[in-house]
Amino acid sequence: MSGHSKWSTIKHKKEATDHKRGQIFTKLVRAITVAARDGGPDINSNFKLRLAVEKAHQINMPKVNIDRAIEKGTGAGSMGFMEAVYEGFGPGNTAVIVEVLTDNKNRAVSELKKVFEMAGGSLGQPGSVAFLFDKKGRLVVEKKPAADKQMLKLIDLGVEDVVETETGIAVLTPANHLDEVKSKVEAEGFLVKEAQLVYLAKNYLDLDQAIREKAENFLESLDDLDDVQEVYSNL
Repeated sequence: MSGHSKWSTIKHKKEATDHKRGQIFTKLVRAITVAARDGGPDINSNFKLRLAVEKAHQINMPKVNIDRAIEKGTGAGSMGFMEAVYEGFGPGNTAVIVEVLTDNKNRAVSELKKVFEMAGGSLGQPGSVAFLFDKKGRLVVEKKPAADKQMLKLIDLGVEDVVETETGIAVLTPANHLDEVKSKVEAEGFLVKEAQLVYLAKNYLDLDQAIREKAENFLESLDDLDDVQEVYSNL
């Protein structure tokens, strides 16, 4: 029985992982489709599409899926998708910005409200928390053993800020300079692992453990919604 129980646990974990991976694929396919619709299928002239395609490569999305999504974006299949940004407050008065890409706005709002309300939070009006965030460009550069030297070299390129993280070196830029800075960083021989536009909190909350866990679960529940592309908070 113990062997069966262990296999059941592994199986359920694998199913959960496969589900999450499939969910990420679905979200990225939408992002690629809409980017191609709005800016055309050429990734060299469409920066938004290039970012989405690079993100797809990072999670090993098959090329055929990417090509199909671009093709769909240049046809009539993407006409129903709408982009929207929602703001609100979660547990511990956590400020949240949610980027949504949906073919049914009423459904998306209903699902968001449900998650917010179940966590004791609420959706706010446009602008209710946006002033607590700055929109920035962010690159994550592969970190090498001499990280300090890398960071100094990046600072010399005139970037806005450089922060060492567990996964690499985060480079911050003004949102409208992300493409330019990315090209400059790559020209200096750095490997850019991620590049995206993000909302960064101006200040972060310091919550006690119980409220923090509740807030983290709330943010994860938002991220699990199919229509949600990105979730940002000041947690």
